[in-house]
Amino acid sequence: MAPPRSASPPAPPGAAPDGGPPGGRAAWLAWGIGACVYALAVVHRTSLGVAGLDAADRFGVGASALSAFSILQVLVYAAMQIPVGLLVDRLGPRRVLTFGVVLLTAGQLGFAWSSAFAPALVCRAVLGCGDAMTFVSVLRLAARWFPARRNPMVAQITGMVGLSGNLVSTAVLSRVLHSRGWTATFTSTALLGLVVLALVATLLRDAPGQPRRLRGRPRTAADPLARRAPRVRVPVLPQIRAAWREPGTRLGMWVHFTTQFPGNVFGLLWGMPYLVEGQRLPRSTAAGLLTLLVVSSMVCGLLFGQLVSRRPGARTPIVLAVVLGTGALWAAVLAWPGGRPPMWLLVVLIAFMGSNGAASLVGFDYARPANPPERLGTASGIVNVGGFVATAVTLLGIGVLLDAAAGPGGAYTAGSYRWAFCWLYAPMLLGLAMVVRLRPAAARREAERAAAPPVAAGVPASRRR
Repeated sequence: MAPPRSASPPAPPGAAPDGGPPGGRAAWLAWGIGACVYALAVVHRTSLGVAGLDAADRFGVGASALSAFSILQVLVYAAMQIPVGLLVDRLGPRRVLTFGVVLLTAGQLGFAWSSAFAPALVCRAVLGCGDAMTFVSVLRLAARWFPARRNPMVAQITGMVGLSGNLVSTAVLSRVLHSRGWTATFTSTALLGLVVLALVATLLRDAPGQPRRLRGRPRTAADPLARRAPRVRVPVLPQIRAAWREPGTRLGMWVHFTTQFPGNVFGLLWGMPYLVEGQRLPRSTAAGLLTLLVVSSMVCGLLFGQLVSRRPGARTPIVLAVVLGTGALWAAVLAWPGGRPPMWLLVVLIAFMGSNGAASLVGFDYARPANPPERLGTASGIVNVGGFVATAVTLLGIGVLLDAAAGPGGAYTAGSYRWAFCWLYAPMLLGLAMVVRLRPAAARREAERAAAPPVAAGVPASRRR
């Protein structure tokens, strides 16, 4: 008589029958709390985009110094991405999000009460550090709570929720700023962080079956955390090198680099000055066009998420169409005689630039299948560096060229903005060349992974090859 087969260990509570992430209401709740943190971060990040002219008056600075606010914030964000990815892989997204909310609130509150350039600059750096801890953490939450096939769509929805924060900045914050004043406006947005912090601290869990509070709780043999296999922690540098060696990670970074920055630069800082000073539009009309940028981004995010979830092969055509279309429309705007194109062309350009942010999220869809779960945060951090490095370089380049092309008395004319915005093509061409170069290697590697047999559970990533 054959010996009885040993029963397989029971799945943790809430897990799917195949042991994968369950999805469902609990997953949407966990993701929703993380997405609230991300939306708050975007409100803080983009608040300067509608307050750029007010900031120049408050601190008495020109275009180059004004761009320093956004450049420093973006550089801190980019520099923190890989460390944040490592922290998310080791500490879990809940703790990283908690620390991020604290930094966001402190940075925005300090910015609200600053009256000199140097303290305000430090506060934007603190804010950028907190902002850096949000998006990668939410992506990791989604990977733990949702099945893999739904991750592209959830990532795009996350981007759409973040854009709702941008919508608050463009549609609400700009009006409150001119009715309530600088200090009251930025203080009220900072205090929103206390509400979000309470949600994270009381309701968020890192993964299905995990208690909300990890300390002071005795573990029994029936506890799913007690049954969990010990986590194998790869040293930091080997983990970064392993993620970087994957062509999909590098391709994702360059896709993010190439697609994100035009819309980001326009929404973060230079859109309002370009439309008001360069195109002589009323502030209300300029705010409406920036709102169009956000709404278009949300629509494109929903469309791209559905398309990539169903047809992964659509990733590269989407990226190339967005980059080439953005370049062609900016060429038409900048080449228009006199530097002042008609309103219909500005509307088309800004509506199309809404696709930039959605296309940048496709970069994560190259890196996600190329890396095992235990280094997904690190790989996502590498990808997320790309667009923000390009944004910082472009913000600086436009500011320097704008000062160099200023008219009599230091005034910025339509011609000044026309020449300054030509700088967009430098990072765009570099990124496009790298995407074309890396795509074949990433496609071969992805095909190899798809054809390989499933890996036994519990084998460390460093020993899977």
